[in-house]
Amino acid sequence: MSSDDHAYRTVGELASLLERGEVSAVELTEAAIGRIERLDPEVNAVVVRDFDRARQAAKAADAARDRGQHGPLLGVPITVKESFNVAGLPTTWGIPPFARFVPAEDAVAVARLKAAGAVLLGKTNVPVALGDLQTYNPIYGTTNNPWDPGRTPGGSSGGSAAALAAGFGAASLGSDIAGSLRVPAHFTGVYAHKSSFGLLPSRGHVAPPNAPLEYSRDLSVIGPMARGATDLARLFEILSAPDETGLGIAHRTALKPPRHDDLAGFRVLMLDDHPLIPTSAEVRTALDALAGELASAGVPVSRHSDLLPDPVEAARVYMRLLLASVAASYPPPAYEQARLAAAAVDPGDPGLAAERARGAVLSYRDWIEADAIRARHRAAWARLFGEFDVVLCPPSPTAAFAHDHSADQWTRTIAIDGTDHAYADQLVWAGIASAPGLPATVAPLARTGDGLPIGVQIIGPMFEDLTPIRFAELLERHHGGFVRPPHL
Repeated sequence: MSSDDHAYRTVGELASLLERGEVSAVELTEAAIGRIERLDPEVNAVVVRDFDRARQAAKAADAARDRGQHGPLLGVPITVKESFNVAGLPTTWGIPPFARFVPAEDAVAVARLKAAGAVLLGKTNVPVALGDLQTYNPIYGTTNNPWDPGRTPGGSSGGSAAALAAGFGAASLGSDIAGSLRVPAHFTGVYAHKSSFGLLPSRGHVAPPNAPLEYSRDLSVIGPMARGATDLARLFEILSAPDETGLGIAHRTALKPPRHDDLAGFRVLMLDDHPLIPTSAEVRTALDALAGELASAGVPVSRHSDLLPDPVEAARVYMRLLLASVAASYPPPAYEQARLAAAAVDPGDPGLAAERARGAVLSYRDWIEADAIRARHRAAWARLFGEFDVVLCPPSPTAAFAHDHSADQWTRTIAIDGTDHAYADQLVWAGIASAPGLPATVAPLARTGDGLPIGVQIIGPMFEDLTPIRFAELLERHHGGFVRPPHL
């Protein structure tokens, strides 16, 4: 079998082939390994390879199937983001001092995927400390976008997104605090789901050398990535059981079914611009075309709602909370620099850069104040989802941009239709769901004039993750989904 025969099959398709005996797990695994060895030097996505154990797992999967056993992922080759602990493999988060840190046990999410029968090919690349919208680090180098190697696949789950777009495994596991699942999916034309805050188990997704204790870092979640929306639902079901650690009470929320099973049943709010940063013309055009397509299919689409929380206040609060979370792990010299930078900010400056500077050294009193605003916004979102079922918006203002490894990302710029804007300001579209903790699915939508993917972000009600995932499934049937990069 050629390494390309099943490279772009979905999880569901591979599972059906395996169930019918038309292909073996060993054949799929050997083909995936061959494809990675042949094509990954250009992409650099699967940077920690576990091929020997993958071959053993594939043999075990075939033997289990011969004994009449079944599993939702039995024999399906996948990858996971480097930031998840996998026993026996390094977990570095791209931080050089931890290049040889090897955890003793799997993260809970990884263990669940393995228990479902998945064959783990290896781990995918990340930016340093997961702290960038690009994917590169001093240990593993730079990951390139399979659609255009001169462009980034996004970050911090950029390695996973690039692996999927390149046909290296049928699914992956990522994480998101500032669009880290959603932006890479948008940049590479794949699917991803940012879960409701606290819903999926994060134990074992922790920066080295910390112990894998039950702990939810503010704003941060984990989630599945795939080349089909139905695969997201399959993976989400596997990941969503409570985490019984014995160290405390696991988060328990009864998952609600999708609100609708037909596209026309969904009430949609479409947002395509933000007061603080423009949306590129090509992204806006793609969203406008989708709005028209949905309306033609009988979907009620609104372009405005007074129930939407103030987007300017929401962006400002998100930047404060984000930097408070990120800077909490700064080493002392970096934190001292952040403290000096915050002291130099004009107290009356309402800009997002000023909010980021303040957030990095936020006092607990000020964090409580920001959290209270977030709680008010979360209540407003709950009211909004009484009138709408999903909110559609950009995952990011532009399609994938060229690699930019200039040392200080906070001084970088992003060009939008020929005008430069602050690099970090593009995070407002990540914050719209991250700050209130809402679930959000990204689905491929269109391509730019240069052939780059454009995605749509589908935000759903809190703890109703299956609603945006279901909308993505229906959209895939109606509109189309993943398309493989032409030169691969």
